[in-house]
Amino acid sequence: MLTSEYTVLNGARALALPTLFGQSLTVEVNQSEKILWKSFDADRSIWIDVEIFPFEIIDNSSLKQNPLEITLINILHEAYKLNPNFLAKNKGYKIETLLTFPKLWGLGTSSTLINNIAQWLEINPYQLLKTTFSGSGYDIACASNITPILFWLKGQKPIVEKANFYPPFSEYLYFVYLNKKQNSKSAIANFYSKQQDITQAVQKTDKITSQILHAQQLEDFITLLEEHETIISNLLEILPVKQTLFRDFKGTVKSLGAWGGDFVLAVSEENPTGYFKEKGYETVIPYKKMIR
Repeated sequence: MLTSEYTVLNGARALALPTLFGQSLTVEVNQSEKILWKSFDADRSIWIDVEIFPFEIIDNSSLKQNPLEITLINILHEAYKLNPNFLAKNKGYKIETLLTFPKLWGLGTSSTLINNIAQWLEINPYQLLKTTFSGSGYDIACASNITPILFWLKGQKPIVEKANFYPPFSEYLYFVYLNKKQNSKSAIANFYSKQQDITQAVQKTDKITSQILHAQQLEDFITLLEEHETIISNLLEILPVKQTLFRDFKGTVKSLGAWGGDFVLAVSEENPTGYFKEKGYETVIPYKKMIR
């Protein structure tokens, strides 16, 4: 999410950019009457390997101790409520998921899984998201689109519109991983705990989204990003990431999505890879190697 992080929850339009990375899900039907589930990271290491019985999904109860397995069962339980037929008698499944990015990057491990399960079971992904991870749903929209999009909520209804965002200055844009994954659910809860009247912030970030879509000059783009950072900083009562981590950076740095982790956008006319690596941030990805 490039713009309107947090304010998208209150109706601001967000500019969202689908990445080249994603997650696949393959399903084989068998007669085992259980689900054999394996999730593979990008390096083919297994991060979930679990045997799930129907009663665990139906009752949303399990003796399992692994938080990831408990979360998975909860997702399948909510999916079952939307389509009980997938647990028909004498039916079992062998299911595998594969990420094309390290799961710690936070590029949508949960949202792509929600979207894939919804497609498999022919249920509404936004409903499934609402009962599992909450959030605006923009990441679900990204998971099912291959172009930049505008996303906003009209009441509780998600609206998605294709956006013409192919900046002529994309060679100066880089994504930098901050070496820690941010919990979006916790970040949203923290936002709501501080929320007062944010009408002006919603209007301002919505306007900036429109202006960024039409920005043709790098200088204008930078000005808009910095204005956006100030608005969200004041809203969250958190200093912008450039002030806390990259005060001496020759360019600008903008948080993306939930503040405090995952990736940031760095804008610089000089390749900033050396700068960030010296500070311990090894993952620096040029715009065209990240965004579709």
